[in-house]
Formats: sequence, C-alpha cells, structure tokens
Amino acid sequence: MEKEKEKEIEKKIASNRLMRFWDNYKENHPNIAQFLVFFILSNGVTVLQLVLMPVFKSIFAKTALVTTNFQVLQFGQNFDGSAYYVFDYAAGPLSQGGGGGLAYFFAVQITILIAQVINFFAQRSITFKSNSNIWTAAFWYLVAYIIITIGAAAAQGFYKAPIYDLLMNTWGMGSLGETTADVITMIINSAISFWVFFPIFKIIFKQVPEEEAK
Repeated sequence: MEKEKEKEIEKKIASNRLMRFWDNYKENHPNIAQFLVFFILSNGVTVLQLVLMPVFKSIFAKTALVTTNFQVLQFGQNFDGSAYYVFDYAAGPLSQGGGGGLAYFFAVQITILIAQVINFFAQRSITFKSNSNIWTAAFWYLVAYIIITIGAAAAQGFYKAPIYDLLMNTWGMGSLGETTADVITMIINSAISFWVFFPIFKIIFKQVPEEEAK
C-alpha cells in the first residue's frame, strides 16, 4: 500500500511540474503555445474523420446513391480535354472506375461537417478561450467552412483520381488501395483546412470585455 501511495505522490508531483512548465511556457510564448494546442486538437479531429469516413462510406455504399452522378460546378477542362468539376463524383463504385457518386460525396461531407462542428467548440473554448458572441463566430466560421470546402474540393480534382488509380490499379492493391487512398485524401483535405483555419480562428475567436461578449 505504501509503495502505491508513493507512486501516486510521484505522479502528482510529475503532473504538477508539467503543469507549471506549461503555464510558464504559455506565459513566455503565448502564440507558440496557442498554435501547439490548435495543432493537437486539429490532429484529434483528423483522427475522428479517419474513423467516421469508412463508417459513412460503408453505409452509403449500400444505397442507390452510388449510381447517382454528382458532378457540379464545372470550371474549365482537364488536361485530357474532359470537363473539370469542382465536385467530381461520377456515378459508380470506385472499384469499378467510378467516382463513388452521390454516396461518396455525402460520406465525405457529413464526416467533415461533424468534425468541424466539434472543432468549432473545441478550438473556441480550449485553444482560443474566446468569449466573443458565439453566433457571430459561428456565422463567420460557416462562411469560412463553405469557402474552404469548395477550395479543398477543387484541389481534390488534381490528386484524388491519380492516388486512387495508383493504389488500386497500378499497384494492384484493390480494396486495400481504396481504403488507403481514402485515408490519404482525407489527410490532405485536413491539412488544407488546418493551415487555412488557424489565421481565421485568430480573427473570429477573440477575447473581449464581458459586456461586449453578450
């Protein structure tokens, strides 16, 4: 029993030292400390997306949405002369050369939506400790989310098809290649959001006097 108590005391001492170190670091390097917390929470949200994505994908894969074409917002052409779509989800399963259809679009967007709602509250409360009007912050967050979603989708048109083709066909990895490509594309999408959202959060998540926060 005494050894267990000693271990508990040692853990508390170590924990207190760590907290003091972190408090001192935040005081001396507030911006770096804030970025580190943002980085940790963002990676946690990314892990959540990697868990949710295959769940929603498997659910929607059992529906007719897979064969429903979803190619919208045409913007110019690809190098081969075909139409370039910002949201390019051609009908048919990825394993059969399709783009996953509306099923894949919903799986991606619902996953991102859930993750970003959690990210909003976590970053606001933990990273930036903001007390500004939550509805104003939510509005600008929504605007930023829509713009970033469109931008990330447009960028995805350049790397999504090559990654899936490389892993599934060129390397012959089949379903494993498809899953790996899902992870890679989700990580790339999260990385884009990560670097764009931080400066936006610095603007919308402010600390203001209490009377202004109401």
